[in-house]
Amino acid sequence: MGVFGTSRPASVTLCAFLTFLNLFAFLLAVGAERRRSTGKVVPDEYDERSYCLYDTDASTVYGVSAFFVLLLQQAIVTAATRCLCFGPVLSSRGCAVTAFVLSWATFLIAEACLIGGSVRNAKHTKYLGYYTKHDLVSCATLRKGVFAAAAAMMLVNLLASLVCCWSYSKAATGGFMKHQNEVGVGMTDYGLDRGVSGP
Repeated sequence: MGVFGTSRPASVTLCAFLTFLNLFAFLLAVGAERRRSTGKVVPDEYDERSYCLYDTDASTVYGVSAFFVLLLQQAIVTAATRCLCFGPVLSSRGCAVTAFVLSWATFLIAEACLIGGSVRNAKHTKYLGYYTKHDLVSCATLRKGVFAAAAAMMLVNLLASLVCCWSYSKAATGGFMKHQNEVGVGMTDYGLDRGVSGP
């Protein structure tokens, strides 16, 4: 974080905002995991069949909200680093590219878990499953760990995104200044050599 402050003050704000968005999405995913809908078998009052009655769909709301918050965060990272395709030449390009790829990979996994879990949870919440059996003992629900996996991927995504932004910011400022200094020293040495060897 200190590097952001010494190289580009605006990067501190960017880094803090990205961290806020990611952690906010993380809390939403944790809330979605804790508020997964549950179902219970109840008899139908009008006939002899039973059905599954599901409770709140708060998990779906949390999951969809986390989906869009994480999407916003990834869009900002991509715009800020220009996909590493434009802008300054990176001094440690391998590290930056690895972080960028890891950021996108964890983003896609997290988004898939969020939208998949939200859709499945909403289906369970809204759907009344009628059965002809009278001995129905359980109802299908979203299995544990889907939203938790998304939350774990978000933390890795945050780390990778910060490393990617740090590499880009360093190249845009510190790396350029270092290059200029090296060029200036080289030209000075060249001038001194010429002065010694001249008549």
